[in-house]
Amino acid sequence: MRSLHIGPGLGRRTTLVALVSAAVTLTAGVPASSAGEHSRARGAVLSVRSLTGQQALPGASRNLLVTYVSRGVAGRAVKVTGTVALPKGRPPAGGWPVINWAHGTTGTADVCAPSRNTPGGPADDYISVANTTLDRWVASGFAVVQTDYEGLGTPGEHPYMNGAGAADTVIDMVRAARGVDRRVGRDWFAAGHSQGGHASLFTAVAQNAAGDVRLRGVVSIAPGGWGMSQVAPYILSGAPGAEQAISFLPTLLIGAAAADRSVKPDRLLTPEAAPLLTTARTGCLAQIRETATRVPVDKVFARGADLAPLTAYLKSQEPVGLEAKVPVLVAQGTADALTPKASTDRIVADMCAKAPKVTYRVYEGVDHRGAIAASFDDALAFVRLIRSGRTPVTTC
Repeated sequence: MRSLHIGPGLGRRTTLVALVSAAVTLTAGVPASSAGEHSRARGAVLSVRSLTGQQALPGASRNLLVTYVSRGVAGRAVKVTGTVALPKGRPPAGGWPVINWAHGTTGTADVCAPSRNTPGGPADDYISVANTTLDRWVASGFAVVQTDYEGLGTPGEHPYMNGAGAADTVIDMVRAARGVDRRVGRDWFAAGHSQGGHASLFTAVAQNAAGDVRLRGVVSIAPGGWGMSQVAPYILSGAPGAEQAISFLPTLLIGAAAADRSVKPDRLLTPEAAPLLTTARTGCLAQIRETATRVPVDKVFARGADLAPLTAYLKSQEPVGLEAKVPVLVAQGTADALTPKASTDRIVADMCAKAPKVTYRVYEGVDHRGAIAASFDDALAFVRLIRSGRTPVTTC
């Protein structure tokens, strides 16, 4: 069987032009976007306010909390939240280049949205680790933008591990950032970890017919999703490690149901396993893991549960057959127990077979979260090389 992983006092609100009778200036004499709440243009800004506290990057000149329009997995416009961190100093010609961070697994409940993070909050153990490295990006002269994804902190369920849906919210986050400050450039790089590594790979193959923003490259750190369609069969088998897979099951169930109505999470689990869904709907990954320790492997799925829709949906979202349109850096630690190197090896081999645009870097003794910091120097060099007009050497 293939290896498994899925991943692990604000300023006053500024209402934009379509919601008020006069334009509001947000930064340095730059006018706010004219998109209003009823606009359905992708990337249109609905609201923006200053962001302070745990989620604000300390090295930024300004941190903003943004609500914007994106395309949901159902094909309709949805409201999404995210953050924008602006570097200090003057932007270069063409504006600040953008690092567009796609976060790893936090959960599916609204409280798990990174923009809502608080000290000691339910997802702070992960988000604070990522933010340390993101602050290095902003200190290096990049505007750092982060989407919460669809359904995290906003109405609706979060379609966890839906590749195209995540890519849409990532792309539209750049548009939103440019809507609140035109000093943000149109050239951008997608970077993500775990769930976000999966999202960044799907971003590498996404089409941008509008041509308004330009994806230059992708950094995918410990990408998840390889073999995730086998999570349910793996748990049913009771094989070694099945207990760990239970921790990701409710997140996968809720995420699949958000994108595919044929998946009915509450019908699939036993009464003993039902608390997994309750926890996932109110808490984050750490809380789900705690609940999972109390659920026996042989008491997860209800007798006769139809797992075919779930398995088929998860199969459709595995990072297989992706033909990258831009250079991709994949980073992986050898001590990663959540996305094993063997899984990432297969992702890289599969992508190389489609388009030889992958640079693969492996870090000895580095675990899942440690890969974020360990890969920074290589990621920065990769991005700077592309910005200089050169093409990274592929390892395919």
